[in-house]
Amino acid sequence: MTSGYRPVPARAAGPGDLDAIVGTLTTAFFHDPLWGPAFPDEEHRAEQAAAMWRLYATSALRYPWSQVTDHAESVAIWIPPGGTELTADEEAGLEDLLTERAGARVAADILRIGEQLEEARPADPHFYLTLLGTHGDHRGKGLGMGLVAAGLARVDELGAAAYLESSNPANNARYERAGFTAHGRVTTATGHVVTTMWRAAR
Repeated sequence: MTSGYRPVPARAAGPGDLDAIVGTLTTAFFHDPLWGPAFPDEEHRAEQAAAMWRLYATSALRYPWSQVTDHAESVAIWIPPGGTELTADEEAGLEDLLTERAGARVAADILRIGEQLEEARPADPHFYLTLLGTHGDHRGKGLGMGLVAAGLARVDELGAAAYLESSNPANNARYERAGFTAHGRVTTATGHVVTTMWRAAR
């Protein structure tokens, strides 16, 4: 095995999976230490955050690197070397989307967080695990890290490095078991600390 976890059956995500992917990401990050408070209105957090997750998930489908379990109970979105999370047009419209959904203050904070994370990314070529989430109804089954292992097996076949940002300290040890090591720390605009992690090519 190429990581400390056993891969789970995974398949490439397609447009027909988008609603399920958004649902999974919305529940997965609802109480995340970074992305939960980024949408402080808890009553409307799910619908506000879902709009952002839909944009990022839709954009990532232009690459063949978004992976899901059978019914998208778990989702792993990878951006390949040289790729971007959003297209130029999507990036230009992000502020308006967030402002419309959650207000100008939330939009400004999220845009600044995005800038900080982008600034922290290494220049060396890598596959970027930009989003990993498991639906709340399916946690504790090993699906998330099993999906990471499946993705890393593909990355290793290409002899490439991998990178991620851990927004929840509880996950750091899990990523370390998969072969990642701490690369740096980012104190975001909202005061939350993100650990960046790197996995050298195998």
